[in-house]
Amino acid sequence: MWCALFGGVLFLLNALSARAFGESEFWFSSIKVSAIILFIILGGAAMFGLIDLKNGQPAPMFSNFATSSLLPHGITGLLMTMITVNFSFQGTELIGIAAGESKEPEKTIPKSIRNTVWRTLVFFVLAIFILAGMIPYEQAGVVESPFVVVFDSIGIPFAADIMNFVVLTALLSVANSGLYAATRMLFALSKEGMASEKLAAVNKKGIPMNALLITFVIALLSLLSGFFAEDTVFMVLLSIAGLGAQVGWISISASQLAFRRHYLKNGGKLGDLKFRTPLYPIVPLLSLILNLTVLVSLAFDPEQRIALYCGVPFMIIAIIVYQLHFKKKLEPLQKNAA
Repeated sequence: MWCALFGGVLFLLNALSARAFGESEFWFSSIKVSAIILFIILGGAAMFGLIDLKNGQPAPMFSNFATSSLLPHGITGLLMTMITVNFSFQGTELIGIAAGESKEPEKTIPKSIRNTVWRTLVFFVLAIFILAGMIPYEQAGVVESPFVVVFDSIGIPFAADIMNFVVLTALLSVANSGLYAATRMLFALSKEGMASEKLAAVNKKGIPMNALLITFVIALLSLLSGFFAEDTVFMVLLSIAGLGAQVGWISISASQLAFRRHYLKNGGKLGDLKFRTPLYPIVPLLSLILNLTVLVSLAFDPEQRIALYCGVPFMIIAIIVYQLHFKKKLEPLQKNAA
């Protein structure tokens, strides 16, 4: 019931205007960011002894990083968790999707990329560093949120309730951005002639309503996980979503390499590009290799292997359909491509 209600609110926000989406995403993200900043400040202070812990024991500090039990299951255990980790990083690709609606992409996109890199380092990497310095590795688990464990060890009242609220807003943020991205993907496919022309129809506010409606209806199917084999369906959805992120990033990296090669081959000049990837081709090649490695690691996890069983055949079918019906319709790359 609550999921359907929140879903309806997100649909209305996306249906109003791109600005309404942006404003709502700002407030959803602000709550999450504020909680992480508070965690970094309090956790960092406790980690270095500026705040006493409830049990009177010192924080593990850097002992977790030097223990002989680091990676007890080897690199395989690390790789098998990467699909879930990468699922958590979904959304960074929205920079490229939003570029299509940007008035000055040559100015806004580089700025957005820099901000995303720094925010990832601060809000993800630094927060995880503090978690590793506050929770003894032998006590770390998945039963209780590590953020709740740290807040509780510092003596923050109602730590679990606070984090539940933060997690809820974070989920709304993910759903909001996911609905926006998927809608724009259908819209872009339609504009390229790879989907029904009706999906490219926009209302007076520039919203592709048909694409939004189809995306929302498909998203509602996920509510069935609350009634049928909850744990199994959730893991399947999580794995497939993670696989989708990997395939998306692999496609972006491969497209970047192919674009640059064909662009130069057809007489294009690098100076004419509105945005050039730094450290090319190292960055796209490294991205391609790392994401392919994570993709292969799915085969070694029985619980997440279903993503390969569902995803790989789907991708093969999509590639075949593209080669047979759409590739011949594409126009050759122009020299003045941007």
